[in-house]
Amino acid sequence: MERPKIGLALGSGGARGFAHIGVLKVLEDAKVPIDVIAGSSMGSLVGVLYGAGQSTDHLERFAKLFRRKYYLDFIVPKMGFVAGKKVKELIHILAKGKNLEDLSPPVSVVATDLLKGERVVFNNGPAAPAVRASISIPGIFVPEKLNGRLLVDGGVIDRVPVSVVREMGADITIAVDVSFFQDEPPISSIYDVILQTMDIMEREMVRYREIDTDVIIRPMIKQASSIAFTNVEEYIKLGEEEAKKHLDDIHEQIDRWKEKQSNGH
Repeated sequence: MERPKIGLALGSGGARGFAHIGVLKVLEDAKVPIDVIAGSSMGSLVGVLYGAGQSTDHLERFAKLFRRKYYLDFIVPKMGFVAGKKVKELIHILAKGKNLEDLSPPVSVVATDLLKGERVVFNNGPAAPAVRASISIPGIFVPEKLNGRLLVDGGVIDRVPVSVVREMGADITIAVDVSFFQDEPPISSIYDVILQTMDIMEREMVRYREIDTDVIIRPMIKQASSIAFTNVEEYIKLGEEEAKKHLDDIHEQIDRWKEKQSNGH
């Protein structure tokens, strides 16, 4: 019997996005098929590497090695901008130099056109520059110039790109929202300032617009700073724990879809 096409929308959230690896692990173990993925910011990085054929074990190993110094190449002004060449080279290597259309499952990458204020969705062409654009947190990374556009972080415009997954043909959508607002966080650098600002904006947006999806997984139930790349294991574990709680819900959605089909709806 045919089955529904399942789409995964992986949200932005700095280092908290490593929780996506835990979610992927659980879905794989539970044999939940993933047909399409759309990612914003860190979600695009995890999605593209997964689509390029990196196993969840590899992703976990990479996440543990991933420290700021490996991918941040500072340029003047020192506290403001990261050139992002290093991280683009790293993504290129880890994504095996692939184009987005060659990934399996297919992955769409969401970025924001800084000049037009529009959402830009990449689903073909080289993966590395698209991801590099999608993770360009404003004020931290220099925007990426691509196809005549000046691009910044996908999270600015679409933090959990469920609609993109639908456009890719998904019948059932699973959203992974790693946003978290920390009350009175320690603020000691421009990173903290910018990320806390984005988290505040996210919290306000969620007040007015719930994420429209079939299943929503929110791993960040407890405090988790979005820039600290130290407690990666904890983020992955949170992703796993939260995904396990939603497996019944996912299977229920699949059964419901099949029922509808067999009733000729």
